[in-house]
Amino acid sequence: MDLTNSTRPAVSSSSSVPLSLALVVASDREGRFAPVLADWFLSRLAEREDFAVTVVDLAEVELPTSLSYDPSPAVRAELAEVTPALEAADAFVVLTPEYNHSFPASLKNLIDRHYTEWQAKPVGFVSYGGISGGLRAVEQLRQVFAELHAVTVRDTVSFHHPHGQFDEDGRHKDPAGAEGAAKTLLDQLAWWGHALRDAKSVRPYGA
Repeated sequence: MDLTNSTRPAVSSSSSVPLSLALVVASDREGRFAPVLADWFLSRLAEREDFAVTVVDLAEVELPTSLSYDPSPAVRAELAEVTPALEAADAFVVLTPEYNHSFPASLKNLIDRHYTEWQAKPVGFVSYGGISGGLRAVEQLRQVFAELHAVTVRDTVSFHHPHGQFDEDGRHKDPAGAEGAAKTLLDQLAWWGHALRDAKSVRPYGA
């Protein structure tokens, strides 16, 4: 059988177009360490041309914890600040601390107020905490995002006792390991981001 003139339609690739990446900074706690880690991670992203980044900082979003199918005008106004960024994203990185073996209520609140915005998109994690480095929070988030039809990438960037790893100017004291982990995470996120974006351009995802 001659397959040289196959009639199979060609699948166009958009790999030359940067992925829209939403960096979700989960902590809204007073005195949080999250901005130091966010700035460090953004410096890693600044060295890449395959991502266009939007930051969603939950310390700057005031969403009540009570959910409603008919939110008030004030809540709608807050959602108008974050929902478009999630909808437009091709991929996500969630930067989360670990509080009492889990992730912050502010993050669960954001997640639960959205559904289709997460679907068929990859999610990576940067975590921090005590001896666990936030990994218990990440493992719980994997189950949550699976329910939302998102794909979580395997490798993470995690910081145990992060205050001691950065100097007073926010520079990592021994960056090689963390930078290597960030590259691995972003490489995996880019692969999944392009694969899923290309797939959805051919066939819309149906949950």
